[in-house]
Amino acid sequence: MKVVNSMHYISTRDDARSCTAAEAIVQGLAPDGGLLIPEVLPRLPAGAVDALQDMSYQQRAVYVMNLFLEGFTVAELARFANAAYGPERFDCKEVAPLRFLGDGVSCLELWHGPTCAFKDMALQMLPHLLTASLAKNREQKDVCILVATSGDTGKAALEGFRDVNRTKILVFYPQNGVSAIQELQMVTQMGKNVGVCAVEGNFDDAQTGVKEIFSDEALRTNLAAQGYFLSSANSINWGRLLPQIVYYVSAYTDLVKGGKIKNGDQMNVCVPTGNFGNILAAYYAKRMGLPIARLICASNQNNVLTDFIQTGVYDRNRPFYNTISPSMDILISSNLERLLHAMAKGKAAEVREYMDALKQHGSYRVRPELFQKIESQFYAGFCDDAATKKTIRQVWDSAKYLIDPHTAVAVHVLAQYRAETGDKTPSVIVSTASPFKFCDSVLSALGQTKFQEGTEILDQLSKLTGVPVPLPLARLNQSTVRFRGYTSKEQMTEKVLELINQQ
Repeated sequence: MKVVNSMHYISTRDDARSCTAAEAIVQGLAPDGGLLIPEVLPRLPAGAVDALQDMSYQQRAVYVMNLFLEGFTVAELARFANAAYGPERFDCKEVAPLRFLGDGVSCLELWHGPTCAFKDMALQMLPHLLTASLAKNREQKDVCILVATSGDTGKAALEGFRDVNRTKILVFYPQNGVSAIQELQMVTQMGKNVGVCAVEGNFDDAQTGVKEIFSDEALRTNLAAQGYFLSSANSINWGRLLPQIVYYVSAYTDLVKGGKIKNGDQMNVCVPTGNFGNILAAYYAKRMGLPIARLICASNQNNVLTDFIQTGVYDRNRPFYNTISPSMDILISSNLERLLHAMAKGKAAEVREYMDALKQHGSYRVRPELFQKIESQFYAGFCDDAATKKTIRQVWDSAKYLIDPHTAVAVHVLAQYRAETGDKTPSVIVSTASPFKFCDSVLSALGQTKFQEGTEILDQLSKLTGVPVPLPLARLNQSTVRFRGYTSKEQMTEKVLELINQQ
């Protein structure tokens, strides 16, 4: 990927055709099955960090996103950012605050939005970008948004697109594969244009099913006749990934502003990740000139990414584990395709070969030069459930700071990295969800053996720790279950048609 200033988008599998930012956001996925990426990558302007220090998070979002969104005005983006990240949506003025834990380590809290997970950072913005893009493209058809979720994306997408004009949204999640609170958040979702359905199997089954729907020509023709086309709110959509770059730039700015580092000093970033989108956003921020030294990829027991970064072999042919960090229970990390394209210097044919091998054989090995590039910038480690619980307890005992299982995985892997390398570079741990979304696991980590039923478990954790329940979760006990259905992967298409046909 070249680094200059201009902005069109190409597919990771075919760089012959390009599209505008608005077209990329509306399409979600490239027609050839590839992921859409900037043809060129902008640089942060000289003096950006100094300029950003006195800006609000909303203003920082406009500053960064404007570099990528040719065809959108600053005034438009400011309106979107104020609506997405305002006080009626986020319970914290800073939106994405840093909490300092000592020893040069801080947590970037990304869960202060309406669904208490980091997906809000992007999915409060995406509906504004998408509806504006429909108008810019003079699109006559309405959009049906399909989402496969491992836990948090589903609720964040449902909340973001609830009752948004010209949209319908259907979320698929793995049956018995998300936490009780995550499931309750989704199945009680309000809105006239929303649908929720469990899928038999795991997240990869749901994600594969959605991808197959996108490539179903007969369904696309059917939907077009009814005035709809398909798009995605998963991180395969560039409009989902772009807002995530913002919070890495913002975090670095806050480290400088808070006197933790000097402007120009490097920081490490440790990200718990399954689909690779969150850490990919940090990689893009680094390519734009943000002083990130090491990108530390933290996995749970489904450690396919750890093995890939350590060996250059991606192999999903392995046992699948349901863990206490379910949003990372993934064996097919879709956004890795974007990294391969960047590291392969834009060789779309090479990326296409890897993706074909993954589809046909479930594995691929990157060439040695490509592996060396990845290994030079990324470190990877993983953490099983026992170590995750131990970490939650250690952080609570030492700092009286309550973390969820996904954040605990990152804390553990960062400690592992520091012990192995001796690297004490100031480090940011990405905290991806409120601990109250995983009450049973957090309570168990804190030594509790009996758990309250339903939403009462929220109060149990709050009483034990003195930490208040986030308001969006506290309100769950007033919600009514609307969606009880489930389906097989093979019947997911029928659920799409049901949503389109409902009034």
